[in-house]
Amino acid sequence: MTEEALLKQSHQIFDELFTEFREATKLTKPGKAQKLINRIDMIAGTSAGIEMLYDKIDELEAAGIFEETAWIDPSKLVSGLVQGTIKSGHPNSTYELLSELRILAIARERIKHPHLSGANASDFLQEVVVSNLEFFYNDPMEETRLMMSKHELQKANVLFGFIAQKIELNGIKKKLADELELICLQRPVVTEKQRKLIVLIRKRIKPDPGNPDDRKLLEFQYALYRPTLSTEGKDTDSYKVFLESLDVDQLEAEAWEMGESMQKFGLVSRFHAVLLRLLVEKNHKELVPTCLSLSETGRVKWLKHEAFIADLIQRVIVPYNEQCIYGLANILETDIFSREVIRTGISNLFSIRINPAVEERILKTTRAPRDQVSSQQYLIGSLIRILGQPLGVRQGNNPTCQSARGISMWSQFAPARLINMLQTAAVHNDLALRFEDREVKSSETGKGLVQTLDYNLDAVSVTLVPLLDKIYNEMMIRASGRGEDPHKWVNPALYGQWIQVGFASAYDYLSNAIVDFDGFTRIFYAMCHPEYNGGYRLVYPNPVGIYITSSQGEMLGFHAISLLRVEQDPEGNYRAYFLNPNSEGRQDWGQNIRPSVFGMGERYGESSLPLHEFASRIYAFHYNSLEAPRFVDDIPAAAVKEVKDLAKNSWGKSYVWIETKKKW
Repeated sequence: MTEEALLKQSHQIFDELFTEFREATKLTKPGKAQKLINRIDMIAGTSAGIEMLYDKIDELEAAGIFEETAWIDPSKLVSGLVQGTIKSGHPNSTYELLSELRILAIARERIKHPHLSGANASDFLQEVVVSNLEFFYNDPMEETRLMMSKHELQKANVLFGFIAQKIELNGIKKKLADELELICLQRPVVTEKQRKLIVLIRKRIKPDPGNPDDRKLLEFQYALYRPTLSTEGKDTDSYKVFLESLDVDQLEAEAWEMGESMQKFGLVSRFHAVLLRLLVEKNHKELVPTCLSLSETGRVKWLKHEAFIADLIQRVIVPYNEQCIYGLANILETDIFSREVIRTGISNLFSIRINPAVEERILKTTRAPRDQVSSQQYLIGSLIRILGQPLGVRQGNNPTCQSARGISMWSQFAPARLINMLQTAAVHNDLALRFEDREVKSSETGKGLVQTLDYNLDAVSVTLVPLLDKIYNEMMIRASGRGEDPHKWVNPALYGQWIQVGFASAYDYLSNAIVDFDGFTRIFYAMCHPEYNGGYRLVYPNPVGIYITSSQGEMLGFHAISLLRVEQDPEGNYRAYFLNPNSEGRQDWGQNIRPSVFGMGERYGESSLPLHEFASRIYAFHYNSLEAPRFVDDIPAAAVKEVKDLAKNSWGKSYVWIETKKKW
């Protein structure tokens, strides 16, 4: 049966159940309501289903669908409770969905309500949208992914996408501007989230340049659609014709303005690709550093590798692949291209034949017309982005956090290894790593942790993650049954030999309990706290395991992150700066523990917390077994107690705690 036929059949069943509900007696109505709400749950996960429910919402209300429920009076509903109900699952989430559609109908004056005006209904929905932007993006927080089924997420995504297209957005302009800024400050490799929101704002809001919040929204729009004054009213074809009429001085002014626009938010316009290609093709290469907004260091690197980079620009950078320009600019501020093995590895990627299965995955990550950018261009462009933004690699999916952490580490400290793995994976759709002198090949392992790949990723990730996920899972299986956390052996094998040999875990596998948390905290502080470890600073990212906690501090699961550094923040307090491989670095971990991404000394892509708050969520880390034990006796008892109290009153409630001392 075709999708259209299935949809028609589903709607026909809805109509039949709705008729039965309307005609039911008082005695039979509750049973009929349950059958109807179950059918509504089934059809609410599609745009067509939501559209139909919205068209029917006045009839549903008149028939009494909200009777005997908490949603009977829309004037008494609280916007702040909507998110919790949406996440609670069917049937509550389905009633909540219908409630939002009813309030939307009131806001648009399709339904008149004696105690809720259209204006108040509109205000209510604006507040709800602001509180639930994760559903509009279709990019939920880690807590949300763990709580909600795939079907429930789909319902929420469709609902909020529908509402956002229907309501007035002027009342939430400041919130939208703040949200865009906080996303951009994290400099993600994949910029679909920002672009989607900017498109919505451009369609739905007419900014007033005299209003500060509106000016910020205009700046975001300009970053994509009018990065220079000369791009006003032009498409990429007419812009290229315009550029060909400019002299060198005019081109330099254009290049400077384009580069400044890119650096402001880390967003790249398609016009930028047109200009950069023209500068190379028309032999104005001396203006490329200006177009990339390079520092003096970057300009030196450009001059050193001009021929290689000019060729790279011509072969990879095209409109629809423009975001890699930002990664290229960042690479030139480092010394990566000075390594011949890197240049050779990138050059080799131009001559490979990509496996059809890998090519299909890559092309699913872009909405670009197939004739505008090839899978090879997109793969190499994605590599450039990652090498230039190693902390912008995010998966948005807890089961693949190990792979995302690896890609980030390799891009920083083993870029040649990353490129070599990428080439092998792209050609063979297979990968082999060594674990304890035995080969682990992805094609010869069982299933990984992830059964359905998220395609809202970069091309490097969709190439490597399915293979790395299976290899990681196989390594964990081989290392299990040893009475200790398998990560002790798996992390060095998966990531590289710079991972420290010492390993500490608060969780005891044999007793299923938390054992000697005091000693665990002491060894952690001795490993990374500059005041207690002789001023030692982390050299390499430390693969750390944390407990994910809800906004109420309840334990939800496990997560892999990288501790990058521990330093004093602008207020003089020690903070942990870390990479969260999920799609968003801001969460609410309960107990007023909220990771920050800006304003507390964070670099692009980092999250941070006061060190004691960070320590209260970790359960495993690596350390130098010859160095850290020397300092454990120097850790104040009060510092240990501060961490322990937070841990015991959150995720710690799920375990028995044993005070027996361990040898660290």
